[in-house]
Amino acid sequence: MTTENALSVAEFRATAVAIEAQIGKVIVGQREVVRAALIGVLAGGHVLLEGVPGLGKTMLIRTLAQALSLQFSRIQFTPDLMPADITGTDIMDEDEAGRRSFRFQPGPVFANLILADEINRATPKTQSALLEAMQEHTVTVANETYCLPEPFFVLATQNPIEQEGTYPLPEAQLDRFLFKVNVGFPTPEELTEIVLRTTGKESPRAEVAASAETILAMQQLARQVPMPSHVTQYVSRLVVATHPGSSPAPLVNSYVRYGSSPRGAQALVLGAKITALLDGRLNVSFDDIAAVAPAALRHRLLLNFEGQAQGIKTDDVVADLLANIKRD
Repeated sequence: MTTENALSVAEFRATAVAIEAQIGKVIVGQREVVRAALIGVLAGGHVLLEGVPGLGKTMLIRTLAQALSLQFSRIQFTPDLMPADITGTDIMDEDEAGRRSFRFQPGPVFANLILADEINRATPKTQSALLEAMQEHTVTVANETYCLPEPFFVLATQNPIEQEGTYPLPEAQLDRFLFKVNVGFPTPEELTEIVLRTTGKESPRAEVAASAETILAMQQLARQVPMPSHVTQYVSRLVVATHPGSSPAPLVNSYVRYGSSPRGAQALVLGAKITALLDGRLNVSFDDIAAVAPAALRHRLLLNFEGQAQGIKTDDVVADLLANIKRD
């Protein structure tokens, strides 16, 4: 470190490489998924992982917590889960003299890294219990507000196929996720390696590669990366163009009902800054924006009925935007 609480660009990159190496001991392949999850954490944001069961989403999040030496908490979302099961509640205590008083018992959300497993299986009332925590990093119970530990991240998973007994996340909650990452099926070679690692005598385990203090220092450095004005203007044009009407992207005008919020621009900028740092650079380029655009925008575009009927994917719309928005 250059100072007690600061990192150099080289140290930032070396630490990130070490974290990815430790995750790679457990997780086979999925490099883009691992990179996106790491960028989300280093940006201080939350990440939604979407994929069919068995692809290692939960294992990835647990391994990330091990590599970062963070306090980890897993919440399994089910239809009968109540908000107090997440945030905590006031309980009554009685001392030796018989005097009674209320004491707040923190819930599992009071940790550094929260795994919200199958988040779309809980009712909207329970899902909403996470909104304040994700946005403000606080929890309010009985008119008392409690601060969550820092750093604080929510990494959630959901299954895109099985929709029976699920409650799709509302747009307001989706918008609070910095990135939405699609987890794909492994290649035959990767599947062979997965089988070898998981059916042998010993199971691999990640070692600590960074502390909570290091993560906070990396977040601080990321926000100090300068953003060229022409790249910032490009981000603004890109996000404005996600709204139909006068967009230069044909797919937006034809198939999008509502575009990205300003949080999409924030996600693009933060993600691009960290992408540049991971490449050892202090300057953000157009390519850095393009690299994080799918993860930053795919969950912030609401398709109209015609788009859904035609089978249009939001990734198709993002690609069309990148192809049609001028960089200069």
